[in-house]
Amino acid sequence: MGLLESIALAIIAASTPLLLAAAGELVVERAGVLNLGVEGMMIMGAACGFAGAFVTNSTVVGAVCGALAGTALSAIFAILTLGLAVNQVATGLALTILGVGLSGLIGAGFVGEKIATAPQLYLPVVTGLPVVGRIVFGQDAFVYLSIALVITIWIFLYRTRPGLVLRAVGDNHASAHALGYPVLKIRALAVLFGGACAGLAGAFLPLAYTPFFIPGMTAGRGWIALALVVFASWRPWRLVGGAYLFGAVTILQLHAQGAGFGIPSQLMSSLPYLATVIVLVLISRARATAGSAAPAALGLVFVPDR
Repeated sequence: MGLLESIALAIIAASTPLLLAAAGELVVERAGVLNLGVEGMMIMGAACGFAGAFVTNSTVVGAVCGALAGTALSAIFAILTLGLAVNQVATGLALTILGVGLSGLIGAGFVGEKIATAPQLYLPVVTGLPVVGRIVFGQDAFVYLSIALVITIWIFLYRTRPGLVLRAVGDNHASAHALGYPVLKIRALAVLFGGACAGLAGAFLPLAYTPFFIPGMTAGRGWIALALVVFASWRPWRLVGGAYLFGAVTILQLHAQGAGFGIPSQLMSSLPYLATVIVLVLISRARATAGSAAPAALGLVFVPDR
């Protein structure tokens, strides 16, 4: 039971940054924008989050600094793509490179330093329950925030008028503009929200996952978060299952290495990214099959449900 509990706790910890970043990117893409700079925003959030927490000795300040760093980088993305109509793909890739380089500069003076990790919830009696106690009632604030964020996004998108407007902007911006909705403003706010979530996801890594900062510590998690949005078919609830699935793959490959399986460690370490590619290929094939089934005689074009 102790082993199962430790594995479950490790999976939750590995899944939380993916869920936070993917939740923000889901809102961005629902607004009709593709932001490939998530990885850069995450690593900037990690560097600024650790720096803020180290200087102030406050996890809360560190989390806020991480979110603000992601928001600042996303503001640059919004100005370039929405204000100046620069290509979204090229801008996102450029901001990822900028974020990686700038985070190395900001975090250079903090490499080797250590801070206290985010405190975990403790409820007398309840947290001490076998297995369920620590898993459900013994997590840090980031874990509960990630679940609350998904719930809030679902309510916003499907139960509120602003959420309906945002989806309308993403589905058909010309019609939304004709109805008088400020398309650029809505998309800009969505991009800023996604950047804040990515920065917060990056801040989770040095503040709760590991108590130190190293350059490149996001290790491709931003790209996995982007794939998760597609994996979830732009549905908030599916993000939770997808994030925990990819988190489980990450942790289980570590346990497989520890168990001494005769498989090269480099191959085991690539499993989360290999799983990402396989999932995207399967989704693409399923949509291609569904598209070919549409009655061509009527000139119908298959459009994925977003």
